[in-house]
Amino acid sequence: MSNFYIAKSRRLRGTKYTSRVEKQGVTHYTVYNHMLLPAAFGPLDELYHHLKEHVQVWDAAVQRQLEISGKDSAKLVQLMTCRDLSKSKVGRCYYCPIIDDNAGLINDPVVLKLSDTRWWISLSDSDVGLFAKGLAIGRNFDVKISEPDVDIFSVQGPKSFKLMEKVLGPKITQLKFFGFDYFEFGGAKHLIARSGWSKQGGYEVYMEHTEAGLALYDKLFEVGDEFNLKPGCPNLIERIESSLLSYGNDMDLGDNPYECGFDNYINLDNDIEFLGKEALKRIRSEGVKKKLMGVKLDIDNISVTGSMNLYDSKNELIGELRSGSYNPMFKQAIGIAMIKKPYFKQSQEFKVNINGKNVSGKVCDLPFI
Repeated sequence: MSNFYIAKSRRLRGTKYTSRVEKQGVTHYTVYNHMLLPAAFGPLDELYHHLKEHVQVWDAAVQRQLEISGKDSAKLVQLMTCRDLSKSKVGRCYYCPIIDDNAGLINDPVVLKLSDTRWWISLSDSDVGLFAKGLAIGRNFDVKISEPDVDIFSVQGPKSFKLMEKVLGPKITQLKFFGFDYFEFGGAKHLIARSGWSKQGGYEVYMEHTEAGLALYDKLFEVGDEFNLKPGCPNLIERIESSLLSYGNDMDLGDNPYECGFDNYINLDNDIEFLGKEALKRIRSEGVKKKLMGVKLDIDNISVTGSMNLYDSKNELIGELRSGSYNPMFKQAIGIAMIKKPYFKQSQEFKVNINGKNVSGKVCDLPFI
């Protein structure tokens, strides 16, 4: 396969860390929220094993923050998500599907409550700012909506806790999962959350103070050798194995939260107001017509760059494969697929054409592990 380059421009921004990751050996980029996201620092399988055993620092600045502040900020944030935030607490992160009036998924961000009148929506890959402004204008809400100059870097892997403790002290290890607090380094306080897009444990540093934040990034690499620290990025093998869904790949505006398995983040039996609530009630009553499921394929090499149709033994279309990769743990390819009713039962067999060859597979539950 030929290699192609992405041309940088003002509308395709780099990040505060771009110059550093390029010196550290980034080999591939992808585009996320109109920015450059490192996609590889070498062979994917090597980085997968390293992530599960050691620690990596990722440039995650593409995870932009949509700040909503003001008297009606809580009303606006709640209007966008089907998750009940009425009892949310300052200092906590909340996974919150954002939906439209038909319950279609617009984004699946993490929402940080900074104060009762100030929120950050830490976005996956879609434009939510204009959606939020439209709702605010239509409802005449007293809010300010902006994208603050915040650039995340992520510290992921089982040794991330010891590395961060070495630099920031034992307080950092006391953070609970999806909690955040402020930690001082380089003369500035940094918001750090115990979170990240892997199941290996770690932190996300929300850098607001450029020089001090870059100094912290550099300090981690300066002392990281004893923990076998390497630069890294979200790993396709690990994220599919961990069933971490990717907006725009595994689900999009044509899917609703029930179809994506987000039942725990849907609150319908109360008086909170949010867009798409009646649509979700109807879907709950009627049941879903398709559902995200895991699949296991009898092949040891796969690259999914577009949806792949799945067929049963009678050549009936049963769904589509949306993401996939070879997995060393299962010793076969695994993936995430949207499966039609009634085929989303476990162990449903199927075939899929990959590179001109029919490959067999089975449907399974998520998560894989």
